[in-house]
Amino acid sequence: MIELTGVSRWYGDVIGLNDVNCRIGSGVTALLGQNGAGKSTLMKLITGQIRPTTGEVRVFGNDPFSNTQVFEKLGYCPDIDSFPEHLSGREFVYRMGRMMGYDHETGVRRTEDVLQQVGMSDRADRSVKGYSKGMRQRIKLAQAIFHDPDLLLLDEPLNGLDPVGRREFMDVLQGLAMRGKAIVVSSHILFEVEQMTRSILLLHRGRLLASGDVSEIRDLIDRYPHRIKIRGDRVREMAGRFAGLPFVVSLSVNEALDEVEVQTRQAGDFYAVVGDLAAEGFGIWEIESPDNNLESVYEYLVGAQ
Repeated sequence: MIELTGVSRWYGDVIGLNDVNCRIGSGVTALLGQNGAGKSTLMKLITGQIRPTTGEVRVFGNDPFSNTQVFEKLGYCPDIDSFPEHLSGREFVYRMGRMMGYDHETGVRRTEDVLQQVGMSDRADRSVKGYSKGMRQRIKLAQAIFHDPDLLLLDEPLNGLDPVGRREFMDVLQGLAMRGKAIVVSSHILFEVEQMTRSILLLHRGRLLASGDVSEIRDLIDRYPHRIKIRGDRVREMAGRFAGLPFVVSLSVNEALDEVEVQTRQAGDFYAVVGDLAAEGFGIWEIESPDNNLESVYEYLVGAQ
C-alpha cells in the first residue's frame, strides 16, 4: 500500500529524512525511533501533507500530496490535539463525518459504530474540553476510522493512556488489522512496539536503520555476543560444561542466585546444548536473554552507526 523510493526531506539546512526506501503492506507496522528520528516527517509524507525534497512516495500507487483519491482510503491521527473544545465527543465525530460527505442518517449510524469500537459510547456526550489525554486519543481514533479506511496512520497514539487503556487501544488496532487494514503506528517506547507488532521500521536521525520482523532485525546483530542467563540446580557443574563449548565467549556463576550467565555468538547452538542438559537431568528453572528484545536491537544498531 505504501512505497518510498529514495525519499529525503529537508527543512532548510535541517534534514528530516535521508534516502529512505521501504514498502509497507497490511497489518500493523511500527515506526520506532527517538524523538526527532523522522517519524512524524514520514507520517506527513505518507498522508500527503508535505512533498519529499527528493525521491518518490506512492500510496495505493499514487502520489498522496493533495490527492483526494488517496485521502478517501486513509485515516490519520496526528500527534497533536486540535479540537473545538465546546463540542461533545459525539458531536465532534459526527461533524467530521459530515465534512467527509456523509448524509445525516449515515453520519449518525457511523458515529455510534466508531464510538463503540473505541470504547467511548458512554462518555461521548461530555464536552471535549473535559476529556483526559487518553479520552482525546480515543476520539481522534474514532474520527480516523469513521470512513472505514484501508490505511490508518497513528502518530504516538498511546501517549496519555493508562495500562488498561493501552491494552484496549491495542486490541482495537489488532481487530482492524485482522480485517486486512494497513496500520502504521509511531512510537519511541520500545515495550509498546513489542506488544503491538513484530514488524518495525527503525529510524534514527532521519535514516532508516533497519526494517522487517524483529527476529530478522535481531539477525543483523548476531556478530555481537548474546547474553543468556540460566537458573537451576548444579550451576557450577553446568558452567563447567558450557566452558568447553567453542561458541561460548565468557561465563560467570552466581551460586547465591543459582544462576549462570553466558555470552555466546551462536545462541541457537547454545540453546540446543541447554536442552541436552535438561534431558540429562539437570534442573533448569528459568532461561532469560537480556539481549533478546527491542531495547538491545535498538542500542546495537544505533551504536553501530
